[in-house]
Amino acid sequence: MHKTARVKGDFGLFQLSRYFPQLSPMFDTLGDPVSSSFFNMAPKAKKEAVPAKTEAKSKALKAKKAVLKGVHSHKKKKIRTSPTFRRPKTLRLRRQPKYPRKSAPRRNKLDHYAIIKFPLTTESAMKKIEDNNTLVFIVDVKANKHQIKHAVKKLYDIDVAKVNTLIRPDGEKKAYVRLAPDYDALDVANKIGII
Repeated sequence: MHKTARVKGDFGLFQLSRYFPQLSPMFDTLGDPVSSSFFNMAPKAKKEAVPAKTEAKSKALKAKKAVLKGVHSHKKKKIRTSPTFRRPKTLRLRRQPKYPRKSAPRRNKLDHYAIIKFPLTTESAMKKIEDNNTLVFIVDVKANKHQIKHAVKKLYDIDVAKVNTLIRPDGEKKAYVRLAPDYDALDVANKIGII
């Protein structure tokens, strides 16, 4: 009978001899597959054994040191003055986004040019210019007094004392801009082109 591997469940080269009798001389020369040196692997290198005695001794000395010193000898207890525990406020880092969430930054739609629409040139507005050193503008409904003040300062390069506003019956916002004493409303009105 042809030699086959006696390893349980192994369907290796040696079982091929059962199906291919012409290969049997080759397997005969190899000898018994299980016992032959054909399958034996190189011997594993032995680990360098650390002397067990010295290891145990160092471990014991460490334990002795810990027992003598004690682990809780220098622990300080925090004095609590309140029965309420408040969770400590820990560090919260700012976000470091890898990419912008919006492709383009939002444009400020209410800029100086959008705030002040146009100056009023009615008779009552002219009277204000002459008598009260005040210019009258129609402004954006969403603009507040601070924004109106900054816009006038930026556009006409004048100092403003104060701003009064009202909403007209037609829904527009009217702003009475009182100029600083060292500026003359008539001169500014001429420069702007109201008069």
